[in-house]
Amino acid sequence: MTVEAPSLPRARAVPRGGKGLVANWQVPKLLVYALGFIPALWWFELGLTDQLGADPMKALEHALGLWALRFLIASLTITPLRQLTGINLVRYRRVLGLLCFYYVVMHLLTYLVLDQGLDLSAIVADVLKRLYITIGMAAFIILVPLAITSNNFAIRRLGAQAWNRIHRWVYLVAILAVLHFLLSVKVPIEPLFYAALVAILLGYRLVRSALRERGGRGSARGVG
Repeated sequence: MTVEAPSLPRARAVPRGGKGLVANWQVPKLLVYALGFIPALWWFELGLTDQLGADPMKALEHALGLWALRFLIASLTITPLRQLTGINLVRYRRVLGLLCFYYVVMHLLTYLVLDQGLDLSAIVADVLKRLYITIGMAAFIILVPLAITSNNFAIRRLGAQAWNRIHRWVYLVAILAVLHFLLSVKVPIEPLFYAALVAILLGYRLVRSALRERGGRGSARGVG
């Protein structure tokens, strides 16, 4: 799942100085994937060795969901980081987005299989009864087409403009994700931190878009 502009190969100006060195120092995407799955392996290992406390299923669900949110926030950070610092990590945005999706799938499967034992009636009752689960399911449903179309074939097939419109739904996913987190815990200190990060990242985009639109109107008046 990527965000904003398609990551098709194109020529880019190389910034000077330290920023250019950082921008051009590229870690292989496969290595990013490998590193990204380390937390999941670690938490599953803790589960297999009975080190997750009194409620291991809830602990595992929480950890996997939290890492999904972290990767989502990391993917949303790529564009502001490039625009504000010149550090260009756009080539990793798709990797981070897909890691988010994979962790959401693991989070969901932990709930469906390990927690609920694939009891369909209990799952449906839970979704209808608990608002945070309803919100989480909605976020997952929106996330699925974003993950499916996170490839260059989909960009070419849909066209860049349509593809970008579809992938803007990731902003709604981010909002739903933090709401899901906030409503799922009794003490929302940790979720509030992540909610603040999402608010900053989405607020930055809104402000930048408004300034760009205002600048465009000003230029049009100047030409007239």
